[in-house]
Parts: sequence; structure tokens; C-alpha cells
Amino acid sequence: MLTWMAWTWPTALVFIGIFSAMGVLTIIEIKYPGGGERKGALGLVTTRGDRLFLTLLGSAYIFLAWLGIFGTPLWAPLAIAIGWGVFCFWKV
Repeated sequence: MLTWMAWTWPTALVFIGIFSAMGVLTIIEIKYPGGGERKGALGLVTTRGDRLFLTLLGSAYIFLAWLGIFGTPLWAPLAIAIGWGVFCFWKV
């Protein structure tokens, strides 16, 4: 039935993680409305959702660049992507 896409456990975990992050942000937004706007290091005024989007987009580019340049294994870009996410939510 779902053979049109290679659904593996790692793929499912990525999507579960993305949707869980969106759910957590929704709950935070309901509890503390306003999006937590702030002006960060890049000079942009961002909300929590903006920072999540920048984190996901940057992580995708990190993994694609790593695959294009070095190939596998992907543990190093995972660490870089986590660092990028921490930077985005802390300074952007």
C-alpha cells in the first residue's frame, strides 16, 4: 500500500521528530502567545516557528552538502546540524 516510498524507521523517525517539534511549538504558543519574537544575530526579527524553519532548512543543506562532498557515515553532519539548531534557537 505504501510501497511508492521507501518508508524505513529512520525516515519515520525524522517525520515523527518534525511533527513532534511542531506540536510542542503549538502547545508553547497556546500557553505563551506572541511567538517569542526577538532580534537575533542575523538582524532578523524571528519567532519560534521561524527559528524551527531555519533549523530544518539549514539541517537539510548540511546533510546534502555532506553527502555530496564526503558521503556516508552521517554522524558528523548530525552533530553539525544539532549545533546549527542550538545556534538558531539561541542566537537567531
